[in-house]
Amino acid sequence: MPVVTEINQGLVPVRVWTDEIEHSAFEQLIAMSKMDIVHHHIAVMPDVHFGIGATVGSVIPTRSAIIPASVGVDIGCGMSYARLSLRVEQLPDSLRAVRAAIEDAVPVGMAMHEHVPDPGALRPLLTGFKQVMESAPKLNAMMKDPGKTMRLQAGSLGGGNHFIELVHDEAGNVGVLLHSGSRGIGNNIGRHFIEIARREMEALDRQLPNKDLAYLREGTGSYDDYCFAVEWAQNYARINREVMMGLVLDALRKVLPPFAVTTEVVNCHHNYVSTEEHFGETVHVTRKGAIRVREGELGIIPGSMGTRSYIVRGKGNADSFDSCSHGAGRRFSRGAAKKQFGPKDIAEQTAGVECRKDLGIVDELPGAYKDIDKVMAQQSDLVEVVHTLKQLVCVKG
Repeated sequence: MPVVTEINQGLVPVRVWTDEIEHSAFEQLIAMSKMDIVHHHIAVMPDVHFGIGATVGSVIPTRSAIIPASVGVDIGCGMSYARLSLRVEQLPDSLRAVRAAIEDAVPVGMAMHEHVPDPGALRPLLTGFKQVMESAPKLNAMMKDPGKTMRLQAGSLGGGNHFIELVHDEAGNVGVLLHSGSRGIGNNIGRHFIEIARREMEALDRQLPNKDLAYLREGTGSYDDYCFAVEWAQNYARINREVMMGLVLDALRKVLPPFAVTTEVVNCHHNYVSTEEHFGETVHVTRKGAIRVREGELGIIPGSMGTRSYIVRGKGNADSFDSCSHGAGRRFSRGAAKKQFGPKDIAEQTAGVECRKDLGIVDELPGAYKDIDKVMAQQSDLVEVVHTLKQLVCVKG
């Protein structure tokens, strides 16, 4: 059974679902627990590690306020999975053409589409985008032509740990798994309101454990503007994944036998904020690298390229605020991973996966992450495994 440790060094406890936590992440969590806006306790998932703005793997309920830096700048980042009618034995021996087809269909890194890939999918967001721009006029200075960028980045992957994978489950069923968020527009919305929160705290002379914990208060215009903008960005992130999934499926149809998408489709955020009821109060729950898995709700927990990922079903654990980890969690920072691993590690750790094999992915190797099997064991009271997925093809951002 998982062991949940409770740390009491602040105004509320910190409940941790792991026995491994780095000192820098521990200090972040203690600082957060000293905030008088935090409700009941902070829940910490087993993939916990130090993060910019807030600890990755933390679930933070707040009363009458939201901390923009805790939500972060990759607003609405999350996962999507579609199970296909294909069987693994139907795939060609070489999957290089599959990877090439995906890479041709989906821009990665800083790249974007030359033409809007699915204008109809974006139509519901256009009116809201005008309101976002009115509430955050600085976005015009932060981004060159933000409206055009927003449209052309829909259905694109981004960089870092974002990925698109062709996978198979324990029964040999093939599927598509992808990880992305709200791209440049979400990043700039996040940065804009983080700065506003800091200015407001300074104006109020509010003493905080650190500047990343600056918050926006209910009843203020900036709070209302942020709530609208962050909800818009989360919707954009979801639609980005939907458009991208469509592009990937169209690409696969050119190089694989005919297939259909089954009913097993999951699309979930793991960097976001929502308003929920917990321990007798209505609160804002920020999941920074965590997913919501209420009882019976499906979620996705990716491992790392070369290991395994999981489709899970929530058990509805109240102490975790109905949450679980969003992945394996980093063992090494990106800089440390680049020093730790080299070409031999790339070849060994990505064996059997059709992917890039250059030094550009060294900070995303399985060795840079925690043991996903241990992470899953530490949260067996939060979720049950529905499907175990293994990578066949991996396209990294």
